[in-house]
Amino acid sequence: MERLKSLIPNDLKRMIGESTTENLTSTCSSLLEFFRPLPQFQQVIKELTDPEMALCRKSKAAALDSKQKGNECFSKEDYVNALSHYSQALRYAPLNYDDIDVNWAATLYVNRASSMHKLGLLEECVRDCNRAIALSPGYVKAWYRRGKANASLKCYEVAILDLEVAFNMENSLPRKNHIKEELKMVLSELNSTKGTGTSTSNDKNEKLEASAELHPVALQCVVTPSKGRGMTSSCGIPPASLLHWEEPLAAIVMKSCRETHCHFCFNEVPADILFCHSCTIPIYCSQHCHEQAGGQQFLRNKGSFTAQKSLSPELEKHIMNASLANRVSCTTADMNIKQISEHRHECGGVHWSAVLPHDVVLAGRVMSKYIEKKSSGKISNPMETLEFAHNYCQIPSANKLELHIYATVLSYCLQHFYGSDFPSTRASVSQLVLLISQLKVNSMAVVHMKSLDGHEAPKKPIKLSTVENAFTCNTEQVRVGQAIYSTGRLFNHSCQPNIHAYFLARMLLIRSTEFVPAWHPLELSYGPQVGQLDLQDRQNLLEEQYSFKCQCSSCSELNFSDLIINAFRCPKADCLGVVSHVSHYKKIEDDLLQVSGASYSCRLSLPVSKHKMGISKVAHMLIKENGVTCDVGPGYCLSCGCYRDLEFSVTASNSAMFNIQMLKDSITSKGVPDILISDALESLSHLKMIRHPYSKVVAQAEDNIAEAYVRIGEFERAMNHCIASIEILEKLYHAEHIVIGHELMKLASIQLSLDDHAAALSSIKQVEAIFSLYYGSHMTKIFPYIEAFKREAESLLEETNSV
Repeated sequence: MERLKSLIPNDLKRMIGESTTENLTSTCSSLLEFFRPLPQFQQVIKELTDPEMALCRKSKAAALDSKQKGNECFSKEDYVNALSHYSQALRYAPLNYDDIDVNWAATLYVNRASSMHKLGLLEECVRDCNRAIALSPGYVKAWYRRGKANASLKCYEVAILDLEVAFNMENSLPRKNHIKEELKMVLSELNSTKGTGTSTSNDKNEKLEASAELHPVALQCVVTPSKGRGMTSSCGIPPASLLHWEEPLAAIVMKSCRETHCHFCFNEVPADILFCHSCTIPIYCSQHCHEQAGGQQFLRNKGSFTAQKSLSPELEKHIMNASLANRVSCTTADMNIKQISEHRHECGGVHWSAVLPHDVVLAGRVMSKYIEKKSSGKISNPMETLEFAHNYCQIPSANKLELHIYATVLSYCLQHFYGSDFPSTRASVSQLVLLISQLKVNSMAVVHMKSLDGHEAPKKPIKLSTVENAFTCNTEQVRVGQAIYSTGRLFNHSCQPNIHAYFLARMLLIRSTEFVPAWHPLELSYGPQVGQLDLQDRQNLLEEQYSFKCQCSSCSELNFSDLIINAFRCPKADCLGVVSHVSHYKKIEDDLLQVSGASYSCRLSLPVSKHKMGISKVAHMLIKENGVTCDVGPGYCLSCGCYRDLEFSVTASNSAMFNIQMLKDSITSKGVPDILISDALESLSHLKMIRHPYSKVVAQAEDNIAEAYVRIGEFERAMNHCIASIEILEKLYHAEHIVIGHELMKLASIQLSLDDHAAALSSIKQVEAIFSLYYGSHMTKIFPYIEAFKREAESLLEETNSV
């Protein structure tokens, strides 16, 4: 968009930069009138919307090329690359009824299924065989490969039916005899498992039934002078109660996850990835997501299939079931396809949705939904129901200009699909400008948890007791999507929230993490929390991203965590007082404190009694009673008034942190040099002499050194540093905070490596107690490895006790 921006005259840029919501229609009209006659603007729109210039269109030549490369890799037994090439062939293969060669498409699915079978991806192999059968029910290779995969899955009865179908359809005598031998082997395996309790079914039902767990509370939207609209409840809410769940009004996958996550549900895609029929942009994890996102049914053979030889009714029924095996089982999902179909208006090979920023494309999806509602007569104005807050007047001038440009371009892209149902007028462009600014402050980042061992952990033993297999169980949040939730957006922020938001696929769920009294605000964290960032950093981040100054209780009262998180220690060895290098503290009333820094100033209430003892240990001067005046500047201890040389301390701290950071950077490599560990330990010792013992810097240093010791098999030392880190974090957060749960999982993995099974089991039970508070019954779905760790610890403990 830079080439369009460079064409805009300065007076128009200035007018747009100074615009408000009152004159938004006028500024959009001026920009629209300026752009319309420009050849450069028309060229940009053509490049984004003309199918002839589309970069994301299907190509049979590209598909054939990828298929050939896949065949070459398969013949060399390079099954990983063969799988990749066959997937690319399916991505580029035209799969519309008008030009599809069903036998060729079925071949691609079977080729990919064969690669997956060789790689042990059996369930994925079966699904691809089902797709090939749906396209070509008489395709013998699909039945044969499906039978082999089902046999490997120990679904022997299904495998026998698959191979019987293949045997009856096969015309070549040598191949017929080969299938017969396979049948005998499967029959033998089936007979050997009878009476042993071995399951012959592989059906799974993973449907979420969140409504069954929903706590019976009546959520209400209320308005307060300080925070505007927010959510509350008329009754008290126990801890760990599921209060709310909802699907998004609109959602979009992040660009960084486009090749790894499903574009509809945002889960990681399996090997048998599916693609849009009409373009090469989106990828899907299942037929259900494919149909929901694009409104496209999976292609099937149109004609009625008749086998060359008569088959038994049982085999005829089996053929029918296999060809429909991947269909959506929920009829309501089929009914809702047309209502959702959020990719349909972006399709046809045009690539504007791949080029424009994700929040702009998300605005297009919201607008598209309301256009379709308007066309069906459900609403008269596409935007009349969107009562979203926005921060348009607070955003910088340059950002306002970008919003105008993107909104103008987006309106033309939508007009390309909807025609007269979406005219590119000043009114529609101004609506899009406002909508994009609304989404910036109302949409939510869809976050999934990713761990080192991931979903494979329950399928294999952990065996952590050797250096080769050792690791600390790290879990990180991955931002996989952006979504707007009609009710979810109404929950306000607190730096010490009493509810927790999480996601299953794209569904938002909200759960209480403590007892919430009736009519008390229900507040979640928009990102920064107490213990994660100090007061100033939290305030800056929230103001920059959401255009509001946080006034939650933790930002209005003196907070223990804010005092210690970035503090230096008192130079007196026997004093636990904190030394701030940025803040000046002045008591202006008995219960009021003025805190100021280089770029901020605020008034904080002195703590209530439950916090007084903790703060008294590290900042006694701030809560002295009897009207004693306190005036403590940067560099002075808040408990005894001793002075620390801040310039020297900051330099020394940064030097120590640099050496520890070098150690952290080396952890990703195979080995950790002894010299780096030695330097890091010396730096940690210096750091503890400079930084306050409760500071987050020290906690992170302890954690980095623990990870390094794990890498070299020094589990005892690793455990000691891990425990030291947790003890600090418990002071910054609290003992039942979710952060502590993740750290305890690291500790449990180290304890298992030490064969300290009782301690590991104790740590895991603490983790379960914490995660149950935040995730309830969904804990094992989000963190499947917890059950694997627990089984491992219990099993090893039983073995130890039985010796």
